[in-house]
Amino acid sequence: MRNLFLILASAALLTAEEYKAMPAGAPPAELAAPIAGLLEKQGIQIVRDGKPLTEMWFRAEIPAPQPTTEGSLTMPNVPHGSLMGAIRILQTYSDRRGQTIKAGLYTMRYSYYPENGDHQGAAPQRDFLLLTPAGDDSSANAVSDFKALVEMSKKASGTPHPCVFSIRKEDPKFFKENHVEKEGEADWLLMRKLGGVPVTMVIAGKVEA
Repeated sequence: MRNLFLILASAALLTAEEYKAMPAGAPPAELAAPIAGLLEKQGIQIVRDGKPLTEMWFRAEIPAPQPTTEGSLTMPNVPHGSLMGAIRILQTYSDRRGQTIKAGLYTMRYSYYPENGDHQGAAPQRDFLLLTPAGDDSSANAVSDFKALVEMSKKASGTPHPCVFSIRKEDPKFFKENHVEKEGEADWLLMRKLGGVPVTMVIAGKVEA
């Protein structure tokens, strides 16, 4: 029995994942020039179990404010569909819906789902960064139409659902720039500022929705 316990404990340790953030280099040359010009000069690398998983480059400055009457948003002054960053996936892995994200380069645009009852239980917040293959996204302009942005993101997921990272406002008391920590049983969170707003981004996890 004791040997069985040790085997099970060892297996649990082997399957446990650990995520950390490290500095990364400049934005990739493959990005369209209008997009690359909006990004920070140095990115962030996310390491999983000691191996590089992704590299991310966020927008250096927030877009011109465009207030909305929509409620419960992390960044209510950011125009819908604004380019917020780019991400290079270095290892194939899954988003919180279990959708496969293939290795490659993607843009990240700000969005929030409509309050029409279709997304109840999907997440406690409405804010997301939607991924689109960088080869299909070359404009620095915002994509204001929600359905059009979803169609762009479906190219990243290859499913009827967009490929997204959840974001939410972080309490400044607990905020640590570029810090990664675990929340609950499965979620891993990256803290950083987007346009001066302390934000938590769910970089890995699972949702039962």
